[in-house]
Amino acid sequence: MLDLIIKNGQCYINGNLEGKDIAVKDGKIFKIGEILEEAKEVYDAKKQIVLPGCIDTQTHFREPGSTDTEDLHSGSRAAVAGGITAVFEMPNTNPPTSNIKEFQKKLDLAKNRMYCNYAFYFGATADNVNQLAELKDLEGCCGIKLFAGSSTGNLLVADEKDIDKVFQNSSKVVAVHSEDEEILNKNKKLIKNGDVHSHPIWRSEECAISSTRRIVRIAERYNKKAHVLHITTKQEIDFLSQHKGNITFEITPQHLTIYAPDCYEKLGTYAQMNPPLRDKSHYDRLWYAVRNNLNDTIGSDHAPHLKANKEKEYPNSPSGMPGVQTLLPVMLNHVNDGKLSLTQLINLVCENPVKIFGIENKGFIKEGYDADFTIVDMEKKILIKNENIESKCGWSPFNEVEFKGTPMATIISGKIKMREGKILGDPEGTPLKFS
Repeated sequence: MLDLIIKNGQCYINGNLEGKDIAVKDGKIFKIGEILEEAKEVYDAKKQIVLPGCIDTQTHFREPGSTDTEDLHSGSRAAVAGGITAVFEMPNTNPPTSNIKEFQKKLDLAKNRMYCNYAFYFGATADNVNQLAELKDLEGCCGIKLFAGSSTGNLLVADEKDIDKVFQNSSKVVAVHSEDEEILNKNKKLIKNGDVHSHPIWRSEECAISSTRRIVRIAERYNKKAHVLHITTKQEIDFLSQHKGNITFEITPQHLTIYAPDCYEKLGTYAQMNPPLRDKSHYDRLWYAVRNNLNDTIGSDHAPHLKANKEKEYPNSPSGMPGVQTLLPVMLNHVNDGKLSLTQLINLVCENPVKIFGIENKGFIKEGYDADFTIVDMEKKILIKNENIESKCGWSPFNEVEFKGTPMATIISGKIKMREGKILGDPEGTPLKFS
């Protein structure tokens, strides 16, 4: 007997929507097409679209350390509530995930506590570069995270000689927070106390493009893969479009949805993040990149903070906002608005993460692949409300905003983990495997 049949849906297969049924057995896609066997469970996907399981390649779940703000359990609930089947989680925890011992601790913390599948970044430091060559086969490791500017503890790697050593020794994709620490320090004098509008002035365009040029130069020197996170400037779009191949980059949903100065006037410090939300000229260039398939991924940069901390006077307010639960509604709405196609979105959150990072058996609806699916209703509207946010922080920058396009079910290894907004079953997520 089959474990699950998904019937009557439009399935995204080989770049097309096809009216086919899907049979699942032992956590794998058993058959696509006419299903004659019986199953323990049937999901009727009538008027819905069955996508490969969507992957969020940038999240911060704050564990260990700030578990009052978020933890692996609550963050994974937010993920599956938003149709996300797998996440990459960041190493800027307390202590940081920057050695094998701490990495294993995080794997242990995740076991039987995370609803979605997961992988963790190994944090680069100026002192652990000799370990980076040994990470190729480390279980559950998606890549190396490099903070070239703006980080905590020992994770800041700002000196060019140290950045050079990270790439020289890297055995996996190096994902980079690209801001120039020297320029950040020089620009501190531009910060206006109590005025969050000064945030993108302090963290200037020059700060971003200077760092990104340096990262690309070093990565190309060693023929290593660099994935530049949360690109925010038109200068970076124009530069990176000329340096494809081993260089890939991400844009966040929030940078494609809100912009300055409106976001700061409406949201205040709740709109504060690093790199910052900038003016419409940058927003427009980011959309140019998306329309023309220049960027490679969409990642939420889910970085929650408690309301009490976000409401502190700028610049004492922390940077970051939640986003793993809203990534898909926001982007599906953009699909409905004609800003990108569904195929483009699937490339960004399913297929490209698999290709860039070498994830095994994910990203496509194929027989023999893992039975991970995100099922969406493109016509159904969803009203984002703070009280429905699964993250411990309990807020969203999109509170009281309605989006057209709603994740209806999150299926992981053939088990329905979210249905119509309700989280089901036990947390059974497992580490992603990489080739």
